[in-house]
Amino acid sequence: MAPRKVYIAGVGCTAFEKPRNRRDYPEIAVEAATKALLDAGISYDEVEQAYAGYVYGDSTCGQRALYALGMTSIPIINVNNNCSTGSSALYLAKQMVEAGVVECAMALGFEKMAAGSLGTTFTDRAPPLDKTMMMTAELGGFGDGPFAAQIFGNGAEEYCQRYGATWEDVSAIAAKNHQHSVNNPYSQFRNAMTTQQVMNDKKVSGKMTRGCCCPTSDGAACAIIASEDFIKKHNLQNQAIEIVAQAMTTDSARLFNDKSAIELTGADMTRKAAQQAYKQAGISPSQLSVIELHDCFAANELLVYDALGLTEPGKAHSLVRSNDNTFGGRYVINPSGGLESKGHPLGATGLGMAFYLVNQLRGWAGKMQMKEAAPGFKEKEGKEAYALAHNLGLGGSCVVTILKRPSFFKPGGKDGRDRLGYNHGCECREISQADVDKVKSVKAYAPYAEVSF
Repeated sequence: MAPRKVYIAGVGCTAFEKPRNRRDYPEIAVEAATKALLDAGISYDEVEQAYAGYVYGDSTCGQRALYALGMTSIPIINVNNNCSTGSSALYLAKQMVEAGVVECAMALGFEKMAAGSLGTTFTDRAPPLDKTMMMTAELGGFGDGPFAAQIFGNGAEEYCQRYGATWEDVSAIAAKNHQHSVNNPYSQFRNAMTTQQVMNDKKVSGKMTRGCCCPTSDGAACAIIASEDFIKKHNLQNQAIEIVAQAMTTDSARLFNDKSAIELTGADMTRKAAQQAYKQAGISPSQLSVIELHDCFAANELLVYDALGLTEPGKAHSLVRSNDNTFGGRYVINPSGGLESKGHPLGATGLGMAFYLVNQLRGWAGKMQMKEAAPGFKEKEGKEAYALAHNLGLGGSCVVTILKRPSFFKPGGKDGRDRLGYNHGCECREISQADVDKVKSVKAYAPYAEVSF
């Protein structure tokens, strides 16, 4: 049987914010899920499976959060795949709908993080990245700063030496992302920076400054995944977005065999996932309009341009120097502000990318909107608008997702903005208990398990 087409019916997101213990993970998880359910116009009773992604938490945190919407006895699968956790949850939910196992699934990602750079939780066993650390030592040893910053900084330094890019190019990427974030109400940082300000900022590791680095964050995001029959049954043709291609890869032998700092960043995972996704979608990179990619550090964004095939090999910096990575250029990359600005709550990051791209393709992104991605623009040229999400986790896992408007897409009438009472694509509000009451299970609700708002 041929795989079924799969759609994102609803999306929801919280603000990504500095870890300060303001809210616990069940509250932010329920907020994101409630928004996504309201957006899709359904209750939790219609969700047949849920995939809950988080990195820092005990087992069954997904159940602890989702029981607040109903104890419906559905499968809830907890997912942990480092920084690609959110997209991994989306990948699993999509597979279940695609295979015909369910008509509607939920992909939920959330994270409550500690302040400061990431560290090792367990010290009595081999860390997953121990071989990467050993190879880093072999290639030149460790310098100052957090381990992750050194990995990506070393990769960018090798790229600069090999191909002629510069750290001014890296800083220009960071400045572009900070400028984009000014228009994102969900973003942890909303301060514009110039390239020179980024370069003059506090040093974190080697030549990489604070302005090039993502912060740790608390936050949650959610997507409702559904079949075409489900979309049409619920009259969601005016907002559903098709997952036209998706690929997940893990590291190839190049990670260690190439003895390259670029490869230690997981570059080959990105190459392979992108190639598979382009083949599935039947497109080339040049047909993309808007992209949300994994810029945990601006250094990685430079490397990802190359790995995604957005430029010729070794020419990633040409995209920066021609301004073809921002509004008015060939692509708009990270219009949300990217991880460097909007924040990086590990379990939520990949689903946050889906949130922003779905709203781009709906035309709901407000001041973040790329006009070429909005309904009606590409259609005038007889073309389709494609959006790409790239989510990477060291250790490793990479998910590349390509989205487009389905052939039946037709804006108009009541949509998720009416059900939420505002345009959540470009306005950030917290939910109320009344919102939860609209989407919680009717069949199996337990007040004892609820989260109060």
